[in-house]
Amino acid sequence: MLSPLFTSARPVLGMIHVGALPGTPAGELSIDELIAAAVAEATIYANAGIDGVIVENMHDTPYLKGSVGPEIVAAMTRVAAAVKATTGGPVGLQILAAANREALAVAAMSGLDFVRVEGFCFAHVADEGLLEGCAGELLRYRRAIGAGQVQIWADIKKKHSSHALTADLDVAATAEAAAFMRADAVIITGTATGDPPRIDDVRGARSGGLPVILGSGVNGSNIARYFELADAFIIGSSFKVGGRWQATVDAARVDAFMATVARLRRRA
Repeated sequence: MLSPLFTSARPVLGMIHVGALPGTPAGELSIDELIAAAVAEATIYANAGIDGVIVENMHDTPYLKGSVGPEIVAAMTRVAAAVKATTGGPVGLQILAAANREALAVAAMSGLDFVRVEGFCFAHVADEGLLEGCAGELLRYRRAIGAGQVQIWADIKKKHSSHALTADLDVAATAEAAAFMRADAVIITGTATGDPPRIDDVRGARSGGLPVILGSGVNGSNIARYFELADAFIIGSSFKVGGRWQATVDAARVDAFMATVARLRRRA
C-alpha cells in the first residue's frame, strides 16, 4: 500500500519539527521565518536522497487536545505547501495533539500524501487527557472533502501515553482493529520520543495486514535490527544536531544514515 507513494524499498522519512507557531506559548518567529527554516531542512533531506518527510508542529507545547485554531491551520498550510514544493516527493503531516481533522484538511489543500493520526481506534490517555477513537468521523470527513488520495497512517499504542484502558488488547489486536477501520498503515513507537519500539510489537503489528512503520527511536546503530521487519521508518531525533529533537537537522547525520540504509537495501 506504500508503493504508490514510494519507489524505494523500506522508505525513510525525515521529520520537520516546525518552530512554535504564532499564537502558541513559545511562538516568537514570524510565519515567513518559520517557512524559511522548514524549507532549509526540507532541502537538506532532498539533497540526501531521503524518501519523504513529515511536517509536525512539535514545538507548540503544551498541545491542545483534539483540535486547533484557524491560525494553526492557516500557518501549517503555508508551511506544508512550501515543503512540498521544495522536496517534490511524498510529504505527510501531523498536527498535535490529535488534531486529525485539521491535519487532513491541511494535507488535502497543500497537496500532501498522508497524515499521521493519533487516537484512530480505541482510546488512550495522553499528556493532554483522554483521546478517543476518531476513525468513523475522520474517514467520512475525508470523503466529504474529496481527499481520498490522502492516506491515513494510524499510531497504535502510541508513545507518551497510558494504555491502561486497553491493557487487555495487545498490539496485534489493535493493528487488526486499525485495519478493520480502514487505516492505510499503522505506526509503532517506543514509550517516548527517541525510544525504539519493541521487536515483539513490530512483529505483532503485522497481524492487521497493513504496512508497519516505525515512528520513534530508529538510528544508524539499530536500523539493521529492524530493516527486515518494518515497511518504512520515520526518523526525527537521530537526524538532529546532537541527537536532540529540539535541534535543527544535521546534514552529516542524514547522509550517514542514508548510506547505512543504502547498504542494507543492497543486501536485501
